Amino acid sequence: MDKILISACLTGDPVRYDGAAKTSANPHLARWLAEGRLIPYCPEVAGGLPTPRLPAEIEAGASSKQVLAGKALILDSSGGDVTRAFLDGARATLALAQQHACAHAVLTDGSPSCGTSYIYAGRFDGRRMAGMGVTAALLQSHGISVWSEAQIDELATLLDRK
Repeated sequence: MDKILISACLTGDPVRYDGAAKTSANPHLARWLAEGRLIPYCPEVAGGLPTPRLPAEIEAGASSKQVLAGKALILDSSGGDVTRAFLDGARATLALAQQHACAHAVLTDGSPSCGTSYIYAGRFDGRRMAGMGVTAALLQSHGISVWSEAQIDELATLLDRK
């Protein structure tokens, strides 16, 4: 049975920047949790960031690949450089996913760590842009498929075919 790494906030852990959870009510998650398939984890907390914490975004005009390559930063809303914590968390997440042989990860879209299809544009004005967070990009670059919370049903269909 495939293990699935999942953003801890989606399973009800209050680990988001604002100290809240983003609990998903998707019935597939409840089933997977009961089956012992889910591996909840928060890359930002794993990287040493507190809860709550200031919101953070990949700097304007940059991508997660640039952050991973050391060519761009992740800044919090006060201008503080939190890149190291995000990178440490991404690496810890990859290690955990590999330890549990996770082939898939369900992550929270919009996050500079976990965004799968979009992130915020780096100006703290609520604007979104297509792109991935650093954890999502690192996982994907190591062969782990990443899914947003909006794609849980698609992942369930894929897994049920196995």
